[in-house]
Amino acid sequence: MKISAFHLMPWPYLPENFQEIEESAWVTYSNAHYDPERGADLYERYLSELVHCEDAGFDTICVNEHHQTAYGLMPSPNLVAMALVQRTRTVNVAIIGNALPLRDHPLRVAEEVAMLDVMSGGRIICGLVRGIGAEYHSFGLNPAHSEERFREAHDLLISAWTRPGPFEWDGQHYSFRYVNPWPRPLQDPHPPIWVPTQGSGSTVRWAAKMRYPVVQTASPLVNVGRTMSQYYAAARECGYAAEPTQLGWSPPVYVGADDESAAREFAPHIDYLYNKSRHRPPAAFFPPGYLNPGSWRGVLQARGNLGREKPTLEGLQARGEIIVGGPETVLRTLREAVDATGIGSLLPMMQTGTMTHEQTIASIDRFAEHVLPALKDHLPDPPAVQEPAAAVKA
Repeated sequence: MKISAFHLMPWPYLPENFQEIEESAWVTYSNAHYDPERGADLYERYLSELVHCEDAGFDTICVNEHHQTAYGLMPSPNLVAMALVQRTRTVNVAIIGNALPLRDHPLRVAEEVAMLDVMSGGRIICGLVRGIGAEYHSFGLNPAHSEERFREAHDLLISAWTRPGPFEWDGQHYSFRYVNPWPRPLQDPHPPIWVPTQGSGSTVRWAAKMRYPVVQTASPLVNVGRTMSQYYAAARECGYAAEPTQLGWSPPVYVGADDESAAREFAPHIDYLYNKSRHRPPAAFFPPGYLNPGSWRGVLQARGNLGREKPTLEGLQARGEIIVGGPETVLRTLREAVDATGIGSLLPMMQTGTMTHEQTIASIDRFAEHVLPALKDHLPDPPAVQEPAAAVKA
């Protein structure tokens, strides 16, 4: 298995009664509440936690992109990746990912990722995402154009990396007289591309067609299994057998000294993640036009209570959306999840919500000592292929 450490870099200082006094932690929550001095301390702390994961033996460390939110403090993941490139030696750095449709100039992504790849000695993994619904409010973009902007920006990005320039690009959403980025990536033909998803059927089929690995995020285990079986079926339709490492999952993970203390310690941080930093009205999840009708039906089927529930540690643990316990429990649970879904790439979120630095490092170290070595050699059988119409309850 390939095992990567993922970090959201959250703002951990939302008030106790946040849900009662604020409509959302996204888009409209005033940046007057942001304290730059605290922010500077957080960046230094969070970077040190990711660097520690290199010493702990993770294959990759992962950052991502969100905008105008206390949920994650990385509006520019390429800048965070650059800081990590300078502080690490051999570990891969994955940006999961750059939100292409939010860019009016996707050539900047081509330039910046190529720079990172050259400066890192070829250690960059380039995740590509559409950006979640709330970010279309932040940028004033029409979400109905999200998927077609993503596909065109992707094609432009790959052409910029692999086709000798200068050449002209005249597309539906992007037009450039000269496409000729300097530098070009060190990895040939370009850095590996990963596609994070919450399970959109069209995204999964497209990723399988392109042979890009998918990474399921923020989902119950039964939904992960459904996504992976869809990917495997789509790959088979494209004439190849998907490798387990093309199938990835990123759950919050906390390893305590034992099951009881782990649950007690992790509960307030999971509550903060799900009920405070993810707090936003349902329309901000998937604004009109963001999903095609088929994908929207799938979301309603899988997560029909979206935005109306109050998740608890016990409920999230029961449906396999988080992994928490002592070392033996975490290892057993992850092995069972791997066997149930067919995933060969695991991206545990090693810091969640308001976890302290000491808790984060202790959990990373327990994971590295007791879980990571045992999972490295554990590869599953291909997932059982489910019919696309199979119902998924969450």
